Amino acid sequence: MKRILITGKDSYIGTSFEKWVSMWPEKYEVATVDTINNQWKAIDFSSFDVILHVAAIVHKKEKKELADLYEKINCNLPIEISQKAKLEGVKQFIFMSTMSVYGIDTGVVDQNTLLNPKTLYGKSKLKAENKLKKIESNCFKITIIRPPMVYGKYAKGNYRRLAKVARKIPIFPDIQNERSMIYIDNLCEAIRIAIEKEKTGILFPQNKEYVQTTELVKNIAVTHGKAVLFIKWFNPLIQVGIKKSSFMKKIFGSLVYEKSMSTKDGFNYCLVGFEESIKITETQNK
Repeated sequence: MKRILITGKDSYIGTSFEKWVSMWPEKYEVATVDTINNQWKAIDFSSFDVILHVAAIVHKKEKKELADLYEKINCNLPIEISQKAKLEGVKQFIFMSTMSVYGIDTGVVDQNTLLNPKTLYGKSKLKAENKLKKIESNCFKITIIRPPMVYGKYAKGNYRRLAKVARKIPIFPDIQNERSMIYIDNLCEAIRIAIEKEKTGILFPQNKEYVQTTELVKNIAVTHGKAVLFIKWFNPLIQVGIKKSSFMKKIFGSLVYEKSMSTKDGFNYCLVGFEESIKITETQNK
């Protein structure tokens, strides 16, 4: 029996993971604690084998005056929690980080890609990663997970916005691009395997398939019984937009993890394929 404490109440990944491992009640026992108002400080960590830290500031419009808040929540908080966990005998600390630590909007991320975050979010997450590595020991294992865009039922961010567009508009650009993404159930299984095998280091889980924005919109539309015409007329304008707009880069640019980064043990955590994941997500979101 693995006893897991999720630090960060009501987070998308945390609640999804708790639901996922509930399929194995004989193997996993999960508790959640809110990190607001320092409630976690009153918890006795000694009865837990694993801390899964998911609390973070993510989908906020960044302003310079929020730098201290990002530092406090995304860096200082996980360090304080990990130090308590180590002191009280927890064996493994899992930190949810981000692809944003690389600071690039388009291109291929591989093992040689430099860490150069541009956002407060990415900077604070990388700072936490570096501090966590210093805390690690033979008895206290650190697992850092840098997922690409996560999607699924109730997921926030670009997927939700794109899904709304796919359900409403009759035409959409036919653009050839590739994006690394991961369906929430696949990510939860990756975390479960990391706990089961007590994995350490940095993990880069992603779907087996890279995702093309056009195909994503097509699958969403089909699930809702909508007909969308895909045209290339706007492609020259979109290519210009990709160079100048961060929003256009996120939607139509290519950004992927080199696949070998995600296949140390194969893609055995990818239990749901891309097309099936869209059907499940959009059926649930109706």
